[in-house]
Amino acid sequence: MLELLALTAVIYLFINRKKRVRKARGIDAEFRELVESTYYSDAMAAEIKGFLLSVVADDRDGAEKFSDARLAQAQSILDRAGPGAFYWMTEIATQLAVLSAAKINGMGTNVEAELGSVGITPDSVVRVVVKG
Repeated sequence: MLELLALTAVIYLFINRKKRVRKARGIDAEFRELVESTYYSDAMAAEIKGFLLSVVADDRDGAEKFSDARLAQAQSILDRAGPGAFYWMTEIATQLAVLSAAKINGMGTNVEAELGSVGITPDSVVRVVVKG
């Protein structure tokens, strides 16, 4: 009877064991993790910036808004980057709205100072606002 109880406990523990994620040890491994996470963040920022520029180009060219291709591209970015990408896109939209309101009210902005008065296009504004 005791053997059956011990065998049951061993089987239970074997089935319910958790795989431990081994944490990289050493300064080299930590540096590698930091570089990889930074590269991933930069790549996602560049992809989001490219998406915003393509939406601006679609608007300029008169393409269909909310097309299936653009929605699929946005979903792909959101799936890979998570909620941070959505927040970042809304932050960019907020900055662009603030810039528009400042321009309407006749106030100068740092974007206007960086671009100068010549050549202000939606593409150039996105490139200045989105550093990535």
